[in-house]
Amino acid sequence: MSEQVLDLTAENFDETVKSGVTLVDFWAPWCGPCQMQTPILEKQVAPAMSGRAKICKVNVDEAQDLAARYGVRGIPAIFLFKDGEVVQQFTGLQRGDALVSALEAALGA
Repeated sequence: MSEQVLDLTAENFDETVKSGVTLVDFWAPWCGPCQMQTPILEKQVAPAMSGRAKICKVNVDEAQDLAARYGVRGIPAIFLFKDGEVVQQFTGLQRGDALVSALEAALGA
């Protein structure tokens, strides 16, 4: 896991997403598309958003309550939060430029 991509758990989730813009990738280690999404987040999205937005991951096997809270049915599921509220969500493998554009929009850039 990249230093720029944070692992979230039930213990630190709410505190992390409550302020600013945060991208959260709900994933699982057995999910092929999730494994393809990780390098996109680490190599494209996180560097582009460094210092402006938080890029995070939630392992749905370890945080089933969080996945249920947000109605995650398919993974990867990516949620954009602004000040604790979901402003956009994606299901399935996403391109890095699409995620960066969505984050830029959430930041008001």
